Amino acid sequence: MILGKIEEVDIRDVWAHEQYDFSKWLAEEENIQTLGEVLNLSLTDVNTEQFVGSYRCDIICKDELTGKSVLIENQLEQTNHDHLGKIITYASGLDASVVVWIVANARDEHASAIEWLNNHTDDNVSFFLIEIHAYKIGDSAPAPMFKIVEQPNDFVKSAKALAEKGELNETQKYRLDFWTKLNDLIDERGKPFNKHKPSTDHWYTVAVGSSKCHISIDLVHKEHKIRVGLWIVDSKELFDYFYSHKEEIEESAEVLLDWDKLENKKACTIAEGQSIANFAFTVDGESVEPVAKQGYYYIDIKNVSAKKLGTSFSVSVNDEEVITNYSVLSYVYKVLNSDSTDDDLKNLVKALYLYSNAAIAYMN
Repeated sequence: MILGKIEEVDIRDVWAHEQYDFSKWLAEEENIQTLGEVLNLSLTDVNTEQFVGSYRCDIICKDELTGKSVLIENQLEQTNHDHLGKIITYASGLDASVVVWIVANARDEHASAIEWLNNHTDDNVSFFLIEIHAYKIGDSAPAPMFKIVEQPNDFVKSAKALAEKGELNETQKYRLDFWTKLNDLIDERGKPFNKHKPSTDHWYTVAVGSSKCHISIDLVHKEHKIRVGLWIVDSKELFDYFYSHKEEIEESAEVLLDWDKLENKKACTIAEGQSIANFAFTVDGESVEPVAKQGYYYIDIKNVSAKKLGTSFSVSVNDEEVITNYSVLSYVYKVLNSDSTDDDLKNLVKALYLYSNAAIAYMN
């Protein structure tokens, strides 16, 4: 097998002129979407060469989901103080909430400055420092790559925002935990869509490539269900268009949808909610009822004898196995090998392990 060698290309050989070549290329729909995927934003309404007083920024656009203004300043050379001052000036003049500085090479002092800005501003303002590189294999066309040098520290900003709002209540904690785990799952599945930082809100939005509508994931606490739907912002005509294809849409989705035009409101919804009644749970083939607690459901496997703490169970939901060969001692092993578990829990599971060994020895 003959493999090619990746070689970096001088970006000035790809885009000779910053304004007329690179900015023009970046403003094209496919390329601005690629940048958006790196930033976890859905970028729309792209405008180039926007004036701020006597100065001119490269690109101004919007994040489709939040409506926030996104300023993009390009510098196909090493970072300098002049451009650092420009991005702050442009952000102020255009009231931008997200600032993206794309450069050929980021100097350490400027990366440090962007990090400082992110750590000392609230979660309404975000700064990104991105390096643009280009690579080729043999005689192939050069392929661009965006490399994040600095980005908002969501943990720091979220902690600051939550500190200002006061301590979280139980419901807010569960929401934050749920959306955090959803983001982890999105990463595990190869990021089929852009995620956004977890919050204490009961909803999570997903861009669909249009500012007229988006997918909304809602936690309906009182009904113990998750509702997924299309939220149409302000277009009864678009709702009517989708409704005219109702049968095709429901056949493709393999589910009956709730079509709500919300006649007295601007918005419309097309949604499908999952109720716990739609799920059947079994443990090793035996039907069990899930237990509800604080908006969550769990399976309670009772009366596991001391000598069977190592016996594995398999849990299925609607005949699909979701947990295979998991035992009490599996949990013990997981806790003891976790860096984030506190000492009290580790001591507890150690005692449980010794108890299991003693029980087996006694029974034998």
